[in-house]
Amino acid sequence: MSKVITISREFGSGGREVGFRLAEKLRIPFYDKEIISLAAEDSNIAEEAFRVNDEVIGRQERISHDYVSVNPFSPLYEVPMSDQIFLAQSQMIRKLAWAGPCVIIGRCSDIILEDAFHVFLCAGMKKRIERMQALEPDEPVKKLEARMREIDRKRRDYYQYYTGNEWGNPRNYHLSLNSGKLGIERCVEIIAECVRMEKK
Repeated sequence: MSKVITISREFGSGGREVGFRLAEKLRIPFYDKEIISLAAEDSNIAEEAFRVNDEVIGRQERISHDYVSVNPFSPLYEVPMSDQIFLAQSQMIRKLAWAGPCVIIGRCSDIILEDAFHVFLCAGMKKRIERMQALEPDEPVKKLEARMREIDRKRRDYYQYYTGNEWGNPRNYHLSLNSGKLGIERCVEIIAECVRMEKK
């Protein structure tokens, strides 16, 4: 096993659990929120800034490439914190990949690491709600569904903004799986087997 595996996922599809179990099965490191702490330490940016801006698009307008006459001390040259966070996380993701095989969840890692094995996990809304209800039994179904749609929208926008690609498009991944139909364990088995076969 010599591959880095990236997992992109719809909210509630079990991407984190699949990634964690896959890493255990393959006996390789697993990285999700851990990337925040590592990147914060590496970049000297406060960890709280990473958490607030995690997978969030910049709130400032980008500078137009046509704007050629700008004072270098102008506020226009300030880089939005979300862009700084993205660059710091990207550097950390590359460092983790250079260190050896691992499983990395989200954060545009499928685009940052071209040579990795890329997976996308999805599931029907009903299955995703069932999964979230098991974790948050007191939360109303309508609120869970609204949160899922909002988080998916943010992930889609973030991915589009920083990569120019379409989030969830099967052409961007080696493998797309429906965890609602296959189940978590079967997804883990399929990914592990596909990675082994690609290595041969």
